[in-house]
Amino acid sequence: MNTQLFKVFKNLSQAVFAILLFGLANSSFATEVNNPQLLLEKVTNTTFTRIDLEKQSIEANPEHLRTIIEQELMPYIDHKFAAFKVLGKQFKSVPKQQIPEYVEQFRQYLISNFAVALANYGGQELIFEPVKDSANAKSMAIKAIIRQAGYPDINIQFKLRKNSKTQEWKTYDLVAEGISLLSSKQTEFASLIRQQGIQAVIDVMKAKNSEPLELAKNSN
Repeated sequence: MNTQLFKVFKNLSQAVFAILLFGLANSSFATEVNNPQLLLEKVTNTTFTRIDLEKQSIEANPEHLRTIIEQELMPYIDHKFAAFKVLGKQFKSVPKQQIPEYVEQFRQYLISNFAVALANYGGQELIFEPVKDSANAKSMAIKAIIRQAGYPDINIQFKLRKNSKTQEWKTYDLVAEGISLLSSKQTEFASLIRQQGIQAVIDVMKAKNSEPLELAKNSN
């Protein structure tokens, strides 16, 4: 996979992951349908439509994407679960007093990465593979294809779990062409924690979170 295609692959994957995290956790949708695939399709269309409607505001101030994500996305994302999932076995080596700061910076890190991904979004089509009714399932994976003219199809898989108390479905990982986003981040952070401690991870996220958001030059 060449560098340009890999960049597109990475941006599209993160963008879709961000959008679907929002949709599956939205209780108003969760009460309408038991099939998460239908939720994915509905929320994807709704979210992309909003991006198009607010395109002028985003172009005038790219940071507006962060505002949209903060207001519409983050209230429905279980960022704590994702943060602990990324820590994995390294969780035991992290001082308890640093956990709150790590979790908060991870939350902001999600916002930053989602904003960057959405800033590079444009012209992609999502095609979902039909799934069976999931009413009795506690976890599942939904397959889909990201299709864009001039590029090879990208095979993706969304991993989901149902909250036992609220019965709401939430996406916790995206596997694109066999690469798990959470596992990739886990590998990166684990190395930092072993060598320099959790503060190094926190500092990396802080640096990312402070970067100004820029729109892609070829954005549609």
